[in-house]
Amino acid sequence: MSRMRERHEIPAQDIEGWLSDMDKKRIIELRGKAQLLKPAVYIGKEGITQSVVFELTKQLKKNKLVKVKLLASVENDREEVAEQLVRDSASTLVEIRGRTVVLAKE
Repeated sequence: MSRMRERHEIPAQDIEGWLSDMDKKRIIELRGKAQLLKPAVYIGKEGITQSVVFELTKQLKKNKLVKVKLLASVENDREEVAEQLVRDSASTLVEIRGRTVVLAKE
């Protein structure tokens, strides 16, 4: 058994809706930039609240690329949380890696 972590992949049919505004080349570029970022928004056991959405929207307007960290106490599925963040913040999903979600707005 390999000790390397498996990279979380989003099924192609799900990603189509989320990538509507950006092409694949731009997504790859943003993934590279996101590696240098520290999480700007943390989501805990209360889940996605109005204050989380407000802060995320504010960070997206300011920085255009935001890393969101899902704490271990989040009970919902990571994909569901990412999809709800995309809807609520009117942003584009760049990547889900572990408990970290990267969102962009252009």
